[in-house]
Amino acid sequence: MKNNILVLGAGLVSRPGVRYLLDHENLNVTVASRTVSKAEAIVKGYTNGKAIALNVENAEELKQLILANDIIISLLPWVHHVKVAKLCLDNNRDMATTSYVSDEMRKLDTPAKQKGLLFLNEIGVDPGIDHMSAMQIIDSVEDAGGKVLHFYSYCGGLPAPDDNDNPFGYKFSWSPKGVVLASRNSARFLENGEIVNIEGKNLFLNPRTETVDGLGEFEVYPNRDSLPYKDIYGLKDALTVMRGTYRNLGWCATLKAIVDIGLVDDTPRDNISQLSWHDLMGSLVDGKGNGDLRLATANKLGIGRDSHVLDRLEWLGIFSDEQVSERDNYLDILSDLLQEKLYYADGEKDMLLLKHKFTVENADGSKDLITSTMIDYGIPHGDSSMARTVSLPLAVGVRMMAEGKIKLTGVQIPITSAIYEPVMAELAELGIKMKETRTRI
Repeated sequence: MKNNILVLGAGLVSRPGVRYLLDHENLNVTVASRTVSKAEAIVKGYTNGKAIALNVENAEELKQLILANDIIISLLPWVHHVKVAKLCLDNNRDMATTSYVSDEMRKLDTPAKQKGLLFLNEIGVDPGIDHMSAMQIIDSVEDAGGKVLHFYSYCGGLPAPDDNDNPFGYKFSWSPKGVVLASRNSARFLENGEIVNIEGKNLFLNPRTETVDGLGEFEVYPNRDSLPYKDIYGLKDALTVMRGTYRNLGWCATLKAIVDIGLVDDTPRDNISQLSWHDLMGSLVDGKGNGDLRLATANKLGIGRDSHVLDRLEWLGIFSDEQVSERDNYLDILSDLLQEKLYYADGEKDMLLLKHKFTVENADGSKDLITSTMIDYGIPHGDSSMARTVSLPLAVGVRMMAEGKIKLTGVQIPITSAIYEPVMAELAELGIKMKETRTRI
């Protein structure tokens, strides 16, 4: 039994997973954070929990902390994961994260296997629950002699319908900057046998509309590069493999406008923090509106002055005389404004929406449409759905690692039944579960 667990980071998603581990009294959990008060709040009341201050830039201090524990969880920003992983490799410690496997992390696969170490990544919600719930169905279809012809997987963190009360249809349960930066990603997917490439500047140009039973219509835009999942998921017969992101209607047109205006540029500039939003926007849209900033913005974007997109931007405050925040680039200034306006008030709930659609050909040649859907809500005055669905899969996986129930080594993601079956079963006990339907087509 590997009893001593180190959690690096005490941010927005940490608490539910750490509390799950602390509820297992045979595990000792140390939470290390730059702001020790955040760690103290998480472990409060638990005799098997400890909070300490840590500056992750202090390599020697980090090394000593890693040496004092058996399994290292990194809930730090993803840029720190490889540094932590290399220290784990040097000091023979297992590791887990909820983040995508980077190229640098992937390079550690062979040396980790040589040392018998497990670096388990992508065990959150997206990535994480999406992998595990998809593989449950893919494996069951293939075990019955069928094959998956088309696969769509969409996920999004959104306000619960009762608390969806702003024109953007969105509130931030994590870093606004991270959400906005994702708007610059290019995307690629396979559909009906054709590879579709979308440049980052066009990511929001042609969103799809998807209906979810009981919730209504949502927009979907493609999520990064879906092509590797044809191999990762073993979808050898698939003509379609597409992963996408859910947003409420209107989001994509509004984000496209924000991108086209130039507000996601993070180039440092002198003295822009002296400007009002009105002046900053005037400089970006070149003032082509005869003194009417809304009209000038409409002209730059090629849309009508009465567009709902401009209603949303005006509500946000970018046409106002308010001073911008004290930053040196447009992206950070925008992120501060989004954080100020699009936030969860105390007691409000978020919602995590995940849906897979499979077209399968059965062994007898018949075809079915299988859908698998998770709709999870945050707890008023308690943990958000985002925090629960990110950190609880991680915590369950780490408990399994501690108990020696995962025999894999190297850099892994949770796509094998030895991981996904027990983790998904435990999550169902915790109230996080998929609902499956199957219809003959």
